[in-house]
Amino acid sequence: MTSAHMTRRTVTTAGLGAALALIPSTAARASARASARASARTAASAVPASASTALRLPAPTGPYRIGATVLHLVDPSRNDPWVPAIGVREVMVTVLHPARTVRGYPRAPQLTPGAAGLFTFLAPEIHGLPAAGVDWAATLTHSHTGAPVLPGRWPVLLYSPGGGEARTMGTYLAEELASHGWVVVTVDHPGDASQVEFPTDRPGRDMVRPTVFFRPPDAEQFRTMIDTRLADLRLVLDRLEALEGPLGRALDLGRVGVYGHSAGGTAAAQALYDDRRITAAVNLEGYLDQVDGALFPVARNGVDRPLLLLGTDGFRDARLDRSWGAMLAHPGGRTRRRQLDDAAHGVFTDYAALVPQLQCVGLMTAADRVRLVGAVGSGAAVRAVRHLVRGFFGRRVPVGAQ
Repeated sequence: MTSAHMTRRTVTTAGLGAALALIPSTAARASARASARASARTAASAVPASASTALRLPAPTGPYRIGATVLHLVDPSRNDPWVPAIGVREVMVTVLHPARTVRGYPRAPQLTPGAAGLFTFLAPEIHGLPAAGVDWAATLTHSHTGAPVLPGRWPVLLYSPGGGEARTMGTYLAEELASHGWVVVTVDHPGDASQVEFPTDRPGRDMVRPTVFFRPPDAEQFRTMIDTRLADLRLVLDRLEALEGPLGRALDLGRVGVYGHSAGGTAAAQALYDDRRITAAVNLEGYLDQVDGALFPVARNGVDRPLLLLGTDGFRDARLDRSWGAMLAHPGGRTRRRQLDDAAHGVFTDYAALVPQLQCVGLMTAADRVRLVGAVGSGAAVRAVRHLVRGFFGRRVPVGAQ
């Protein structure tokens, strides 16, 4: 294993997935925002469409068509931990749900033009993605913006993405679950996520807010990141309980699960421990200890509800084994561990489908593909992750009449 590989892997395991550093000054943040704005304005026109690769997401396999509703949640009782000048904590979520009809409702893009512009600017720093040659705004999801919810009572799953990642990079798994009858709520954690687009401006931030991280977090920053994610997930559940209209009536909040990747997996497991409203959780390769080695309460004390620890052979290390081993050691526990072979950390995200396409058109090397998602075939990886997560929630947070 080379030192360069270890550097990138260490960054990923810290929950950020890229060589990201905390921007230390107001001037630096302003510069980053200005660059992001310029990139967002020019991304759509700077590269001719014929010169850009449009990537495709795998179609979901379930019987239901999918509607998508975006919600902007504001918590006035908390301030933003990364940019206190904002004055409140804001969270953006997308609710994916079985749709009554999708006729006349457009397919949602994976990234809006504004978010795609910022992502293009950040791409070289995020997993070493290509700096040019990809039209990140061209990828369509299989969900339809504004499509009405199919009447019924649908169980709910929350998704927390990896550190430094946006909710949009968890689309292939979220759509799979929604197509099989769950309402899936994908959650962005602004300031942490690579980019988050808001419906309006607010003093202290732009409509498309960039991450504040450009290097791995230290112990205090990691603790803040996980604490903030846990509070964000509580906020989302609270607001779902208060949601009115057809969508609110369709949510069965007596059946709630949570899953997350990397830092999101850490948060998912700890949220299961903290919040009795959550029935079961899936941790997709998130550590269960702090940077200084202190175990999270869920690993220290165990939990009485089902938890799946799902990892890869390409990411497994002593820290993961130690913290997951502590979780598994509790007598009478309901925690199980599974592993995907010939796979790497990014296999749980949309990179499982996107990176092989980038390799096919010569925009990424075979070595980078293996580093990010492993040697496993793209179709096999997507099928395996979908099967394991869907099967777990199918038993623990089942769809159907209750």
